[in-house]
Amino acid sequence: MDIDARGPRFGAAVTTVALAAVLVTGSAWLLAWQTLAFLLGAAGGVNRSPYGWLFAKAVRPRLGAPTDFESPEPPRFAQAVGLLFAGLGLVGLTLGPDWLGLAATGAALAAAFLNAAFGYCLGCELYLLVRRVAVRAE
Repeated sequence: MDIDARGPRFGAAVTTVALAAVLVTGSAWLLAWQTLAFLLGAAGGVNRSPYGWLFAKAVRPRLGAPTDFESPEPPRFAQAVGLLFAGLGLVGLTLGPDWLGLAATGAALAAAFLNAAFGYCLGCELYLLVRRVAVRAE
């Protein structure tokens, strides 16, 4: 079943704020929260992530009916990519080296910002590329 395309973009906006706060404060706890949010989104789909839940309960009822839908698989894959980068960032911030934590968090922030500000989902594009390569390999 397709999902409201505004939900992942809302999640990306919240993620952008959270990851920017991590870079400003260096908070491993906040990055751990974001890593958990990515994990839940990757495991259960973006609608089952904390930000998807917030969108469904607090934001979507205040908006008009959705007019743009998308397949749930690309955003779910994007959550898995975010999980990878946030996990690397968490390792860097907690165990070192610090540059790894900052670089991985910065990369995740850049991707989240592109989605939030411009509707361009890098993880979704990567999903489509992987699918094309997999189909050609068959």
